[in-house]
Amino acid sequence: MVSHCTLAMLALALTFDSRGEIIGGHQAVPHSRPYMAIIERELPSKKASFCDGFLLNKEFVMTAAHCQARSYKVFLGVHNFHHRNGVQEISSEEAYIHGNFINTDTVFKNDIMLIKLPTKAIFNKGVQPIDLPDPGSLSRPKSCLVSGWGKTSLTAKHQSGVLMEVNVTVTDRQCPMEHSYCCDGESGPYRGDSGGPLVCEDGKAYGVVSAFFTPHSGDPSINIFTKISDYASWINSTMKNFSFESVA
Repeated sequence: MVSHCTLAMLALALTFDSRGEIIGGHQAVPHSRPYMAIIERELPSKKASFCDGFLLNKEFVMTAAHCQARSYKVFLGVHNFHHRNGVQEISSEEAYIHGNFINTDTVFKNDIMLIKLPTKAIFNKGVQPIDLPDPGSLSRPKSCLVSGWGKTSLTAKHQSGVLMEVNVTVTDRQCPMEHSYCCDGESGPYRGDSGGPLVCEDGKAYGVVSAFFTPHSGDPSINIFTKISDYASWINSTMKNFSFESVA
């Protein structure tokens, strides 16, 4: 069964629901992951709902397509939710979802989206972009890292107020989804942190946190990450066509 990995925030007091968690990880050094973004989504129900994302340049944030909404508020430079000094808050109504995205009760396909920032991000120590792998690279990453603000245990009632991170290993087994990487084990972004990056050995973002599934009852869950390099042409053309510089 594949489950959604939506990160949700319920109140300004920063109490979160149980749908997001970094399991088996540790607190990140403050602002050591300056590409991380929190995306507040406006949904038809008006319920506050959040996803993760990551900054590609001053104009675009990448996240998962199943995080789509009416509008978005992107927070950059966050480490501790309770301390907003220096955090950049940018509202946007422009998002570009991959044209072949499929969302059913059991599966996400082509789960990737770009959010266009109407105001350019300001780079500083806590806000920096992350590189993507070369489009022609055929190498498969192995040792990677996932970051997020989710729960730190299966029994925790609330998500972490500070950025957490965990090391994961890309499995040699075939993923159940095309254009994906998979990681298994007890540690990882289990039920959470949708849209966050899978950052590997060379410091580049290779995947987007998408979903998880359990092959058989009693088996450990396997985390699915959208394979970014398979979408290089779409990413590059979207950013080129909709950047500030492309406007006459």
